[in-house]
Amino acid sequence: MATFPKDFIWGAATSSYQIEGAAFEDGRGASIWDTFCKTAGKVANGDTGDVANDHYHRYPEDIAIMKELGLQAYRFSFAWPRMFPQGSGAKEERGFAFYDRLIDELLEAGIEPLATLYHWDLPQALQDKGGWVNRDIVNYFAEYSTAVVERFGDRVKKFSPINEPWVVAWLGHGIGIHAPGILDRRAAFAAAHHTVLAHAASTHAMRAVRGDILTGPVLNQANHVADDTNDAAQAHAAAIADAHQNRFWMDAIMYGTYPQILIDNYGDELTSVIKDGDMQAAMVKNDFIGINYYFDNRIGKSLGGKPEWHSISGLFDLDIDETPRGPLTDMGWPLSPEGLENLLVRWHKEHGDKLPPLFITENGCAYGDGPGADGAVHDPKRIDYLQTHLKAVSNAIAQGSPVKGYYQWSLMDNFEWALGYEKRFGIVHVDFETQKRIIKDSGYWYRDQIKNNGSTI
Repeated sequence: MATFPKDFIWGAATSSYQIEGAAFEDGRGASIWDTFCKTAGKVANGDTGDVANDHYHRYPEDIAIMKELGLQAYRFSFAWPRMFPQGSGAKEERGFAFYDRLIDELLEAGIEPLATLYHWDLPQALQDKGGWVNRDIVNYFAEYSTAVVERFGDRVKKFSPINEPWVVAWLGHGIGIHAPGILDRRAAFAAAHHTVLAHAASTHAMRAVRGDILTGPVLNQANHVADDTNDAAQAHAAAIADAHQNRFWMDAIMYGTYPQILIDNYGDELTSVIKDGDMQAAMVKNDFIGINYYFDNRIGKSLGGKPEWHSISGLFDLDIDETPRGPLTDMGWPLSPEGLENLLVRWHKEHGDKLPPLFITENGCAYGDGPGADGAVHDPKRIDYLQTHLKAVSNAIAQGSPVKGYYQWSLMDNFEWALGYEKRFGIVHVDFETQKRIIKDSGYWYRDQIKNNGSTI
């Protein structure tokens, strides 16, 4: 039987480009994902976020579903190009007004908003100036952060600057499978460093506007587990993987350092973008840390032959076998709930009292269950996934890890980036032709956990 604190927060999460649609309405500017989607061969089936879930028009219905599920909190993201079509300069009042309506209706429904300022939809106008590889992005992001909190900080009290900076850097600029589609390790290191500086600059900018808000990063993390810890090549690969995905941002924001193993192995590709004072500026006291967890990564013996450049192992020159084992989700991801427990316990042990409260800001799985003959969506595998991972969270809490809430990913099936509409993560099924929503069995199961604070998990 699982136990959670009495004040544990139960929520769900989405992001702007994945659900809003209305890509050409009310003055919204183009984002890098609009551009990427319209580039041949980049997104499955040529799918785009032009309409997505039409949340821009259907948000009252979606909030009604949240209320029916009993959600206590909802994590969403602002679309930067909806409010600043050129990234900076002139505001688009109609974009700001949409989020006024969304936030007010959430609060009226008794649902606490947790707002992410940046979930990957960078204004194309800023990408044209170099985007995250250009150091100027730090100032642009700070200005944007100020404007957001000036407008919404009276009602939204929890903010996260950047969702998954590792993805921004390495999938967007390293192996190029996300927008803006750059394949360059040096560019990825530059983008990674600039997300660190932008996180700190955004945090200070927001706090300068309001002292009563809570802010923290949202980091996608995983354990990198070697088949044979006595194998030097596997151990080295595991250390590199942990350094570039987990420790890079944790060490920077908490201690003002980057892992030495990255500097030792990749030299001035990283250090060339670091200026005097940067690492001191990177340190910022966060009110919480959001962790997005899906699965652990396997590191096995070399298959013989250099890995493809279009992979993380290839990008880092790691000759290893990353093939996952065991049952896989529709994403091809393994099931490793024990990894979530291990990760949460690890940070508590490593950082002790310096570790701020933790939130699981994303956790979920893709399975393709659709409506059956009875009109309902039966998704037992998703229920099992959520149950085992919530039990892992409870186990970590029992060992002292300061986890204060859980945001399931995702509230609804939505646009899954380069995979288009092929993969479904929602606890609410969406028919993208009709926009009909159906709460899945997993949604009703999650509703019951919220009612009893997870006591039957």
